[in-house]
Amino acid sequence: MPGQSTFAEALHSPGPIQGLAEKLSLYGRFVGAWTFDAARHLEDGTVLTGRGEVHFGWALEGRAIQDVWILPARDAGPSPSLGKWTFYGTTLRVYDPGVDAWHIFWSDPRNQYFSRQLGRAEGDTIVQVGADGTGSSVRWSFSRITENSFRWLGERSHDGADWHLEVEFLARRQSER
Repeated sequence: MPGQSTFAEALHSPGPIQGLAEKLSLYGRFVGAWTFDAARHLEDGTVLTGRGEVHFGWALEGRAIQDVWILPARDAGPSPSLGKWTFYGTTLRVYDPGVDAWHIFWSDPRNQYFSRQLGRAEGDTIVQVGADGTGSSVRWSFSRITENSFRWLGERSHDGADWHLEVEFLARRQSER
C-alpha cells in the first residue's frame, strides 16, 4: 500500500534517544513481542479468561514507547470464554523529564475506551494512575518483571480509596525487537 512503509518508518525508531536511554529503560525493557494469559474479574464473581498478545516498540525518534494490546490473540480463533470482553488498542508512553514520570495514553477504538495516566517506578513495580472516560480512577501496574515475563494488573476505584482488581495478565516474551 503506498505510503504505509513511510508511515511505519516515521513512527518507529531503532532504540531510545541518546541521553535518555537509562530513564527510557523503565518501559524500554518490554520492547518486543509477548503473549499473555488474561483474566477479567466481573463484579458478580465471574472470571473471563483468554489468551492475548502485546507488541512494544520504540517510537517518535526514540522518545516514546508505543504498544498494541490484542485480546483475543490474532491466532487464537474464536474465544467464547471471553464473552464480549475483547480489545485491540494502543498505548503511547512518553517520558517527561520535568516531572520524572511517563504520560500514558491508552486508546481502544473497538470499545471506545480511553484512559490517561501518569506512570512511575515504585520499587520493582511500575504504577500508572489516572482516570478513564467514566470518571473512575484507574491504577494499572506492571510487577514481577523479569527479562521474559511480567504481571499486569488493572484496578478501578470509584472513591479513590478502595481499589478493585478487574484484570490480570501474565505475559511471556515471544521475541525481542
